Amino acid sequence: MECHRPRGRILMVEDEEQVRKPIRLNLTKAGYEVLEVSNGAEAIMVMEADADAVMIDTILCDIRMPRASGLEAITYFREHYPSVPIVVLTGYPDVELAASLMKQGVLDYLTKPVTREELLTVIERCVDQHGLFSTHQ
Repeated sequence: MECHRPRGRILMVEDEEQVRKPIRLNLTKAGYEVLEVSNGAEAIMVMEADADAVMIDTILCDIRMPRASGLEAITYFREHYPSVPIVVLTGYPDVELAASLMKQGVLDYLTKPVTREELLTVIERCVDQHGLFSTHQ
């Protein structure tokens, strides 16, 4: 049995299962390993519990969620895991918020529903960037 190394590990932070499922399917079909959580507090717990947190290649994060919001999680990730790329995926487009998040180091800001092509293009760019960054540390 062959063991294929995933193209990258994606932490998806999204409270709606009907949004998570198609994204997970698209990413896994493209060869990515996907870890799913339903809110920012769970995402923080996963990152803290995983001794290999830097092995997360990209965080795909919703903004409006119960418990810890995406904004709280993003602030935490930027502080503790600055090399891990973050992509926001939200159903509420907000130009000012997008600009603010990009200044904080978020690499992209996608609005739902996202197309498969757009999702895969952005994720691939982020995973590649993380790979380049982590190999030069």
